[in-house]
Amino acid sequence: MAEHPISAATRRAAAYSPDPQWFCDFREEEISGLVPEPGVHRRDPSSILKIDGVYHVWYTKSVGDAVGFGTGDPMAKVFPWDWSEVWHATSSDGQHWTEADRAVGLGDTGAYDDRSVFTPEVLAHGGRYYLVYQVLQSPYRLRSFESIAMASADDPSGPWTKTPEPLLTPAANGEWAGDEDDRLAVRSQGDFDSHKVHDPLLLPLNGRFYLYYKGEQMGERFTSGGRSTKWGVATADRIDGPYTRSPLNPITNSGHETCLWLHADGVAAMLTTDGPERNTLQYAADGENFEIQAYIPNPPVAAGPLRTGEPTTVPLDGLRWGLCHDVTGEWGYLKMFHVDESQKLKYELGVSPEKGDDAFRARLAAHEAERV
Repeated sequence: MAEHPISAATRRAAAYSPDPQWFCDFREEEISGLVPEPGVHRRDPSSILKIDGVYHVWYTKSVGDAVGFGTGDPMAKVFPWDWSEVWHATSSDGQHWTEADRAVGLGDTGAYDDRSVFTPEVLAHGGRYYLVYQVLQSPYRLRSFESIAMASADDPSGPWTKTPEPLLTPAANGEWAGDEDDRLAVRSQGDFDSHKVHDPLLLPLNGRFYLYYKGEQMGERFTSGGRSTKWGVATADRIDGPYTRSPLNPITNSGHETCLWLHADGVAAMLTTDGPERNTLQYAADGENFEIQAYIPNPPVAAGPLRTGEPTTVPLDGLRWGLCHDVTGEWGYLKMFHVDESQKLKYELGVSPEKGDDAFRARLAAHEAERV
């Protein structure tokens, strides 16, 4: 009997091993304390740590209008994250936050971080706390390179001690075309991270330290999935480095802000915003070879979930709740997000998807109680 023909799409579907425990949606809600404030930008929250009953988060904060490039004033604020610093807030319940203090400020004039420090992520390890974040040196131009740095402290409230040099710098192996400050004009683009290394996130795995980051290429191009940003990873034996790029880089073909957590024996990730595999949850048993596990509608932007410090056994436990940002208005601010499994449960329970189903509401309440 002749073999039945199979389409390419069917072959791809057969290669997937869908596991319903990975699928979810999200819902968002307003919080207090880090709300919209005229003249203030708050964005890019870190993961959340719970220490002695208190929740802690770090985030990018700056003040003033962003006026863009071309003003002729080298001190002008060109983006909301220009002239930014890393700030710290605390909460007793995750809903009501108090802005506590500045964690990491700008370096001295001429230092590698004298223009902006932003997009922080946090790791508690070995009794100390480590912030990794993005840095920019003045002047800010379209062709400026951006790097990743670290600060550490014995207490979540600081004081924080910076590393003398960045942990990771761009590959810088492309070649600009012409003398005009045009980030898209290149003779060669170089590696995926030749222009900027962004959004760092640090995890301990298999006795080493994995520094995940987003790469931006010189002469960045657009693809069918939008911007061509991808993720890479660099590893080190010591938490303060030196860090060596993985030969497998880039390890994703999609994703904007990094969001990863330890799961089982490897690393889970939520990829959003950019690329052909955006809005997916993925998993890599070795921390580098990621495979799609689920598509997720409406993921939070720049998610910083609660981090327990231990690998999850249920993948969504790495995303149960956290903070994200809303930068759709003039002044960015922080919001709360939650995993929402209601749609999945409706199908699993075989109950009506209509609102007001008592059986479904009771089962959903029990399910959410189990996850708290």
